[in-house]
Amino acid sequence: MSAPGDEIDAHVGDPRVAHGHHGDGQPSHASLKGYLTGFALAAILTVIPFWLVMGHVIGDATVASAVILGLAAVQIVVHVVFFLHMDTTSEHGWNMLALIFTAVLVTIVLGASIWVMYTENANMMPVAAQSLHHAMGR
Repeated sequence: MSAPGDEIDAHVGDPRVAHGHHGDGQPSHASLKGYLTGFALAAILTVIPFWLVMGHVIGDATVASAVILGLAAVQIVVHVVFFLHMDTTSEHGWNMLALIFTAVLVTIVLGASIWVMYTENANMMPVAAQSLHHAMGR
């Protein structure tokens, strides 16, 4: 029976491990090319929304917000894949499941918060504004 640290010590000085390979000959996910690709994509996905807002490229604020949120979602995927190295393999399956669970919880909390704030705003309007609001059919 080996000691708990023997597996780690066995790879010290192993050139395959030092050059981004696992002990079984498979390349690891962490590589300079992967990090540079992730960095380039993240930088591009940061510059595009900045350009869209500062250049007033999209006139409608709702459309601009939707485009920026879409680019933000793509950037989250880039970070998860290139920097956190999460994928759907069985080795990383539990990590992916935890990430999906977290995303669902965040979506529920944000959605509920927005709904509560909207409802509170609608219920806290002055009486004159409420009567005008109801008279307009809203």
